[in-house]
Amino acid sequence: MTAVSTAQVWQWLDEVMDPEIPVVSVVDLGIVRAVETRGETIKVTITPTYSGCPATEVIARDVREALVSHGVDQVSVETSLAPAWTTDWLTPRGREALLHYGIAPPSAVGCPLPPAIACPRCGSSRTALLSRFGSTPCKALYRCEACLEPFDHFKCH
Repeated sequence: MTAVSTAQVWQWLDEVMDPEIPVVSVVDLGIVRAVETRGETIKVTITPTYSGCPATEVIARDVREALVSHGVDQVSVETSLAPAWTTDWLTPRGREALLHYGIAPPSAVGCPLPPAIACPRCGSSRTALLSRFGSTPCKALYRCEACLEPFDHFKCH
């Protein structure tokens, strides 16, 4: 294979969707931390949203498969737990994708907990925490008191 730029690899990785939230790429979720070229090998470093994330192996596999499908013969995917993933790494596009998918994104960078979590469906701030753990441990379950719909809120890390 001819040499490929790290910028090209980042573009390819932007097509790899998170297996648990299929509307946001692993790049927009901030999981892909680094891309390096080492001779013929492309090394991708990923950091899961939390250390026990069951999707980590699936994400690593999907990253490998995406690069191989673009002609990269040698791919190394490494998981790094330090520094720990933070919601500060979400891109604005990722936050928007979460919202449109029905998941309330975390508040802005630094993640101070807002006085109320806005419902991603109707926008009401009259919401209540039902469980600190939603459909995955990185999300909390809320209910909107205006439209009565439950929704996940991506927790601040």
